[in-house]
Amino acid sequence: MSRCVLSVLSVLSVLSSASAGEAGFAWKPVSDKSLGLWEGGKPVLVYNHGMIGKEGVAERYNRACYVHPLYGLDGEALTEDFPKDHYHHRGIFWAWPGMKADGKSVQSWIPAGIYYKQERVVRQEAGKDRALFEAENGWYTGDKKVVKEALAIIVHPAAKDSRAIDFDLTWTALDQPVTLWGAAGKSYGGFNIRFAPSKDEPNASKRKDTAIITSEGPSKGKDVENKPLAWADITGHVAGAPGRSGVAIFIAKDHPDYPPTWLTRHYGCLCVGWPGVKPKDLEPGKPVRCRYRVWLHRGEADLAALQKAYEEYAGGKKE
Repeated sequence: MSRCVLSVLSVLSVLSSASAGEAGFAWKPVSDKSLGLWEGGKPVLVYNHGMIGKEGVAERYNRACYVHPLYGLDGEALTEDFPKDHYHHRGIFWAWPGMKADGKSVQSWIPAGIYYKQERVVRQEAGKDRALFEAENGWYTGDKKVVKEALAIIVHPAAKDSRAIDFDLTWTALDQPVTLWGAAGKSYGGFNIRFAPSKDEPNASKRKDTAIITSEGPSKGKDVENKPLAWADITGHVAGAPGRSGVAIFIAKDHPDYPPTWLTRHYGCLCVGWPGVKPKDLEPGKPVRCRYRVWLHRGEADLAALQKAYEEYAGGKKE
């Protein structure tokens, strides 16, 4: 498996040189394992479809099928990959610490006994109004495929101070149930974002610049554990931005067990915990669909602005 991961600077170099002067969206390979997207010459995100590793980090942390970097409106990287405090955290990703598949206890949170693999690209489109990427992925234990995953990423044009990116995930267990559950007492295990480090304090455990607002209001410096929420947002200083930057996760109202439970961490994590601390089976042949919007913004976003953006998503047309 690969021991190489592209740095944010090298990704920016590839995207900038490939896209200067172009209008609208454009997809372009960044490497044989990663696909980049930019809009009007500005980087938007990189989807890592191949197995990614990092020099100096054990191979057991290698992973595929996730987004990193996600870029803000000023070209700043809003996500982190292989952070020293949690090597398994990886940009925008979906993974579980509790899993049972093919009769074995496995997990994709800290990869052990199960891995994700891109099987085929279904659609890849880029225009002025949106960019779309659809893929069929598989979850594997050894050589055995246990879950079919349908992934769609829909990227909307940048607004003045924000951008919306939709993630549509459907999982179908194959010949046997696959059981999922989150960390006891905390509930993390599901759809997650690892926020980029502070430009002033890269040590996550000492970070004091972040603010988190949830659908229940400002967190006032306190982390949430195992709490049902419709959305959550984290804002802080990241390298490359003239001011503060933020990113939120919105939950679609047709999400299973809406609203799901969450874990938030001011050092830089938003974690949707679905199905939560109690195990739930993906039944063979019965698809389970989970939809999310990642809403990134320049500067602070207050409760009213976040709630308005959430309602625009949650009340919108289902694709």
